[in-house]
Amino acid sequence: MASRMLLCMEQLLVSLMGSVHFTGAMLTDSLSRQVKGSSTNAATAASSGRLKEALATSTPQRFKEAPKFYNSATCPALNTHEQSSTVCSDVAVHVAMTLDAAYLRGSMAAILSVLQHSSCPENIIFHFVSSSSSSNSQALTQTIATSFPYLKFRVYPFNDSAVLGLISTSIRSALDCPLNYARNYLANLLPTCVRRVVYLDSDLILVDDISKLASTPLEPTQVLAAPEYCNANFTSYFTPSFWANPTLSLTFENRRACYFNTGVMVIDLDKWRAGGYTDRIVEWMELQKRMRIYELGSLPPFLLVFAGNIAAVDHQWNQHGLGGDNFRGLCRDLHPGPVSLLHWSGKGKPWVRLDANRPCPLDALWAPYDLLQTPFALEA
Repeated sequence: MASRMLLCMEQLLVSLMGSVHFTGAMLTDSLSRQVKGSSTNAATAASSGRLKEALATSTPQRFKEAPKFYNSATCPALNTHEQSSTVCSDVAVHVAMTLDAAYLRGSMAAILSVLQHSSCPENIIFHFVSSSSSSNSQALTQTIATSFPYLKFRVYPFNDSAVLGLISTSIRSALDCPLNYARNYLANLLPTCVRRVVYLDSDLILVDDISKLASTPLEPTQVLAAPEYCNANFTSYFTPSFWANPTLSLTFENRRACYFNTGVMVIDLDKWRAGGYTDRIVEWMELQKRMRIYELGSLPPFLLVFAGNIAAVDHQWNQHGLGGDNFRGLCRDLHPGPVSLLHWSGKGKPWVRLDANRPCPLDALWAPYDLLQTPFALEA
């Protein structure tokens, strides 16, 4: 348990170092002219020596106040009511994110991008999940309130102990932090008046109206929606022992199971609660502790429960993998087609690479949403 928290601290040190459609071709062509000399290997941006230096010299992050964004004339009235200090409304777009010091800079950029590209930003309600064991939870809440004084939001404490005993080590330490598993428990954490939510990771930005994603239709048997990637090697997400076990391998029988990224999901919380899906995910995590059936953090349990029975969303809503792979964090291009959401999943994060003066070309698209105050601005 202690080692798990040390891994999360390592993730924090790394972070301290650090509505329009665009086509992939337009973005990459433009950026290739704007960003000169960008290294194709950004993995050296955070060496162990720089981590030690960051620990010795780092100061608390301070962020600028974001502008206020207003609803267009066609936006419906929110018709809100208060429930447990949270504004609830079926008209609202509910967005859930985790909130921690390691990814705070990314979260701030993501929030700004959601508001900036929404036609009804005043109808968006954010639900932030933060570790109950964190000593800076109050500071994180204050940071959000200061930079977004008009934002409708609530912060929910997440009990790390609920998952600490269920987490198995994966291929990247950042994937082993308890808060990475909070998405499993959203139906328990959020008020029952929140019936549908868009879950977003903190390492992404939107360049389109989130209401389009939030309104994705779901069939009666479907609990969530996400972009599917059926060309990915699905078998690689599970161990040979999983596929060799006839009982386990039958899990996907009669299901057209495809990989989907859990960093962008539309979730019907009513159906989730009624179907007891948190317990179903936990059952697979408990089995993983007894016999290793997968290697990649919180993703495989979602695949085991949902793959083959989700509402497919266009790939433009999760142009993922921009952080490179889980080992070296190499620069990557956009997938072909339109872009509504850019996602720096993988090892490399844009704020780390930009601070190290070793950005990937697409990191320039994240930079305009960065609210971090520079040292010069703080002195002024």
